[in-house]
Amino acid sequence: MNIEQFNFAGKKAIVRVDFNVPLDENGHVTDETRIRGALPTLKKVLADGGALIMMSHMGKPKGKVNPKLSLKQIVPNVSKALGVDVKFAPDCAKADAEVAALKPGEALLLENLRFYPEEEGKPVGIDKTDPKYDEAKKEMKTRQKDFAKKLASYADSYVMDAFGTAHRRHASTAVIADFFDADHKMLGYLMEKEVKAVDNVLKNIKRPFTAIMGGSKVSTKIGIIENLLGKVDNLILCGGMTYTFAKAQGGKIGNSICEDDKLDVALDVIKKAKEKGVNLVLGTDCIAADSFSNDAHTQVCPSNNIPDGWEGLDAGPETRKAFAAVIENAKTILWNGPAGVFEFDNFTGGSKAIAEAIAKATANGAFSLIGGGDSVACINKFGMADKVSYISTGGGALLEAIEGKVLPGIAAIKGE
Repeated sequence: MNIEQFNFAGKKAIVRVDFNVPLDENGHVTDETRIRGALPTLKKVLADGGALIMMSHMGKPKGKVNPKLSLKQIVPNVSKALGVDVKFAPDCAKADAEVAALKPGEALLLENLRFYPEEEGKPVGIDKTDPKYDEAKKEMKTRQKDFAKKLASYADSYVMDAFGTAHRRHASTAVIADFFDADHKMLGYLMEKEVKAVDNVLKNIKRPFTAIMGGSKVSTKIGIIENLLGKVDNLILCGGMTYTFAKAQGGKIGNSICEDDKLDVALDVIKKAKEKGVNLVLGTDCIAADSFSNDAHTQVCPSNNIPDGWEGLDAGPETRKAFAAVIENAKTILWNGPAGVFEFDNFTGGSKAIAEAIAKATANGAFSLIGGGDSVACINKFGMADKVSYISTGGGALLEAIEGKVLPGIAAIKGE
């Protein structure tokens, strides 16, 4: 079913949103991007005269109740964004009374789904090496199905609009869809936009295609890097990964972050890029610091010759120029992961240079897709969200989609 054609009048709709928003130490939301992203779908349900039930996870409570990860903290933000007083159900699996009291045009937010281990469907308190693990896994799958059935019982229709979790086969993202027929389950507007944006990058590539991969670890990005090597013209690798590549090539990296067990992987990426004719762009200089702190002393030095006791925390001036030159010439751009420790104001320069180059290329007609929590936080921090083509709400989901994997949250709706 297509959400645009569905009429929610007089019906209860349960919508899986991604309200996993960042909070400060006082429980206040610091970035509302994900709440704003869900609004078109949520407002459609209410405008039709439907009753709205929202469900989401927050953080990684690992199946235990954690007040610091309670969705109750975000009720004021959601209420303000939606323009209605959002009611709250303090237990997502025991919300029958709250659901029954819900009238058309009203909205209810369920407590954090991940307070229940059944949401993720992983056995708790048992190691994979335990002989009873398979038995425990089977039992948890049954419990997960029951949990999904409970959530489904609250509503007449199900809307999947949480792209950030679409790569997980969780109770609320995929299993729940089994309890609705094809005419009563659908993707939300945000999901439709996300799927279209990914298709734009992968199926309508205008060249040159430049991908920028940042972040601290090669290990978390290796699948996507290898996949991109078969698609892109230019691959920029930045952030903490820089130093694993520098060390792999015999460089001296001081105290910089490095995955010593991934040096051979780094060399293999360099070799594959050469074989496939991909222009692999790595940082040549960096802003090194004498401690991991915003107030640390700094110096510019080659990425492969960092003094002992110092660590690379941002891309250097020459690197920024090299990155910008490649990005500004691109017609399709994918950015995932910052170029430095952008949380520290003194180490945002590299990421800002990338953002500015992407904005310039976009103004010249390039299609730019920004994805992954840190890249999104970067672009928002620099006030440049309106200068790129599309900002994805999904990190892992976006990367898996670009890797060509089938996302369970989408397959469950489309019956794939």
